[in-house]
Amino acid sequence: MKELQDITKWLPTTKKEVEMHGWGELDVILVSGDAYVDHPSFGPAVIGRIIESEGYRVAIIPQPNWQDDLRDFKKLGIPRFFFGVTAGCMDSMVNHYTANKRTRSKDAYTPGGESGFRPDYAVNTYSKILKSIYPDVPVIIGGIEASLRRVTHYDYWSDKLAPSILETSGADLLVYGMGEQPLKEILKLLEKGVPFHQLTMVKQTAYIRDQSQGVPKNKNWKDITINAHQNCLEDKKAFAANFKQVEQESNKVFANRIIQNISGNNLIINPPFQTMTEREIDTSFDLPYTRLPHPKYRKRGTIPAYEMIKFSINMHRGCFGGCSFCTISAHQGKFIASRSQKSILNEVDQVVGMPDFKGYISDLGGPSANMYKMKGVVQKICDKCIAPSCIHPVVCSNLDTDHSQVTEIYRKVDEHPKVKKAFIGSGIRHDLLTKSYNKEANTSINDYMVQLLTRHVSGRLKVAPEHTSDETLKIMRKPSFAHFREFKKQFDDIDKKLGLNQQLVPYFISSHPGCSEEDMANLAVETKELGFRLEHVQDFTPTPMTVATVMYYSGYHPYTLKQYFTPKSKQEKISQHRFFFWYKKENRNWIKKRLIDSRRPDLLKRLLGPDQKRSSQQAESGNKIRTESSEKIKKGMNRTGRINNSGVKRKRC
Repeated sequence: MKELQDITKWLPTTKKEVEMHGWGELDVILVSGDAYVDHPSFGPAVIGRIIESEGYRVAIIPQPNWQDDLRDFKKLGIPRFFFGVTAGCMDSMVNHYTANKRTRSKDAYTPGGESGFRPDYAVNTYSKILKSIYPDVPVIIGGIEASLRRVTHYDYWSDKLAPSILETSGADLLVYGMGEQPLKEILKLLEKGVPFHQLTMVKQTAYIRDQSQGVPKNKNWKDITINAHQNCLEDKKAFAANFKQVEQESNKVFANRIIQNISGNNLIINPPFQTMTEREIDTSFDLPYTRLPHPKYRKRGTIPAYEMIKFSINMHRGCFGGCSFCTISAHQGKFIASRSQKSILNEVDQVVGMPDFKGYISDLGGPSANMYKMKGVVQKICDKCIAPSCIHPVVCSNLDTDHSQVTEIYRKVDEHPKVKKAFIGSGIRHDLLTKSYNKEANTSINDYMVQLLTRHVSGRLKVAPEHTSDETLKIMRKPSFAHFREFKKQFDDIDKKLGLNQQLVPYFISSHPGCSEEDMANLAVETKELGFRLEHVQDFTPTPMTVATVMYYSGYHPYTLKQYFTPKSKQEKISQHRFFFWYKKENRNWIKKRLIDSRRPDLLKRLLGPDQKRSSQQAESGNKIRTESSEKIKKGMNRTGRINNSGVKRKRC
């Protein structure tokens, strides 16, 4: 009986659970590609709790079987308002396949890590099934998979351009980005009796409309028209040019409405909402989550992605780094939405009260851990900004990069009597902590570094220089490797002075657009001479709606329309990747031949000659410095080892 009472703490997943809530008809039914974990780091749970908090009856159908008689899609009946569809916390194709398009054997968002519980292109599959069963019931799609496919995009797995996912899924409306604000507006309008097909003015939504009906008028919005889908199919440069406009509008405070022709119809993408206020984001995190997987999974094993983040705290959303290979700004935006100290500390109290908490918070961070509370000094300057990054090619003079507030929250969490240690598992922006790059930095960066290294590092600090080639880094929108060298010196000096004996863990990417094999040889040399032996690194994977993916497909940089070399063949990718592992016996003869053929005996001598003296850090530790496995990332974790609360895989920046 106790379990029957406890189960009502979760949102219902079956007809019986709906009845236990005392409900008859449901207002909204959510369909998700993930198992149901009632935690603020899982998007479907956040959306469900938001709907519930607005006074509506909502249920979740997690990981429905799409290959049988489709009973899972029918078991809860017809919702009063709409079905909401998401692939889950990850793009289903990234979830299923490696960078080499090999099928993964595990799914971190399924009990026991079992694979096979969601289809490829899950949003399309779920939406089509729902429209076939209930053709008159509206379907809203959202989450990372839908959000990043809202316009013509390159699909790496089929190796072709695809139109907006609204076209391929048959859904009625798409919510892009963080869904709380548009969702509340949609519910408010539907409750007032506005017909679903008239929901044309909700910000941060997209829909398809017959051209004969024209574009709904809104005196507060300006419209821009981008190249039609058909033009993109015929001209790669037209496709590349589109991205610049889409990215800029996605990151503006006051954006324009985007219109694109698709087969005689208009794809209409409304401007986004402004960044959530502290009160708004607190409201989302302060909802009554159980912070646990649904009890139905107890006999099926643990959910790996949940195990990684169960004792973690997400302090903010968004990232102003604008890295070319990253989707955070396209989904969460470049402006930081930070939670209040009160909200964060309340969540700490919840975490330490969990029965199996042992005193260690696994992560106190965000997409980039040290961006908490950072924003423009003069908002009017930000209001007019169209730059995709606030820190590239230089740190904006209007950006407040003071680290005092993030250091303060670290200390307050550290003072909690039940917290033995709160780790910063999220990656940090090392460039913000170097005065050579962040010229406006004040002394707060020194306090932050000491607090971080003495109290919040579990022996290894993760940073992401990504490459050593300045030309490749420029394309990546990352700072020169020289600034990583400075950061390493700062790290080593503090480490030695305080006797910490900790490791610096750098991440690198191979086969990025603009990167040549010679660049990889230089990377191998430079990292060797710094004392690093890289192990688990990442090959670039094209995902929708990034600068790098546009370059990969089209060959053009979307901002300059200049052509760039991109390694695309399997052999080119393998060759670039092998330079990471210069120290392995099986690679030495191959590398020797490549460098001789390239007439680079200088690199050959530096790379395969006598080992350079190890850094003092390595000499003291006696351990190799290694990067973390990119396979772990692709199995449900982001590069920081956690999932953000939007339900989107976070990329390191």
